[in-house]
Amino acid sequence: MDISIRPLRERDLPAADRIMRLAFGTFLGLPEPAAFLGDAGYVRTRWLADPTAAFAAEAGGEVIGSNLATNWGSVGFFGPLSIRPDLWSRGVGKRLMEPIMQRFADWGTRHAGLYTFAHSQQHVGLYQKFGFWPRFLTAIMSKPVEPPGEVPSWSGFSDLTASEREAALDACRGLTDAVHAGLDVGGEIQAVLAHKLGETVLLWEGSRLVGLAVCHCGPGTEAGSGTCYVKFGAARPGPAAQQTFERLLDACGQMAAARGLSRLVAGVNTSRHEAYRQMLARGFRVDRQGVAMQRPNEPAYNRPGVYLVDDWR
Repeated sequence: MDISIRPLRERDLPAADRIMRLAFGTFLGLPEPAAFLGDAGYVRTRWLADPTAAFAAEAGGEVIGSNLATNWGSVGFFGPLSIRPDLWSRGVGKRLMEPIMQRFADWGTRHAGLYTFAHSQQHVGLYQKFGFWPRFLTAIMSKPVEPPGEVPSWSGFSDLTASEREAALDACRGLTDAVHAGLDVGGEIQAVLAHKLGETVLLWEGSRLVGLAVCHCGPGTEAGSGTCYVKFGAARPGPAAQQTFERLLDACGQMAAARGLSRLVAGVNTSRHEAYRQMLARGFRVDRQGVAMQRPNEPAYNRPGVYLVDDWR
């Protein structure tokens, strides 16, 4: 095939989104593959966050697949990588990985990762060719949003003034850097605000930031109708991390309830054993699980003692 790889443009987004749903729905054997994810989605939100990190595969003048990278400072991940099902096993996936790897190099990414199907040797084998190796399972978990109790000392990033937001972003960088050197989700926080995707929950002890959670809420986001999806959440390391993590989850539930949402979703890598057990103890249940693949083959922040939720989908 005569395949070209180029930047994903805004006018390509409907086609890329349609292919993503069809590809994953077909792989999962859904009776209506195109209904995969319902009214949630990843392609548009990630393109909006950074159009320079989104790529399309084109053949015969048509988009046939796409891949998107995400920059979290020293950490990066990519996905969803999707290809039109009738063109699987034609080398398109390999071609779509090449600009992603170049983007990681340009960013100076020190640790890269992805989430994929643990049972699919085809997926695992492709990513191993680029130096990613399977490690622990990542569980996508959910629970009903319960009637809100009082969670003291949290605020929404959107409620801050412009000067307060700059100070809060600095505080967020300080917290995530304490979890893992160079980790920075400031781009996610700003994208959620700019495109009205949800809210970033900030948990304070006095003037000190001890927890943060970047949440997508409702249709047209990575959450979908009725859902609050915690795309990233972390408690400051230290002796009080477990208690802070509990308060952070409660604050996310309170925010979700205030928005009339009924379901709270978050992913956690099972190597963060204490966080995983704490979520189970607080009523979260596993909806599905996949494997985290990492480059280099090292833990990064996927390790015991880290109270953090994300899933790299």
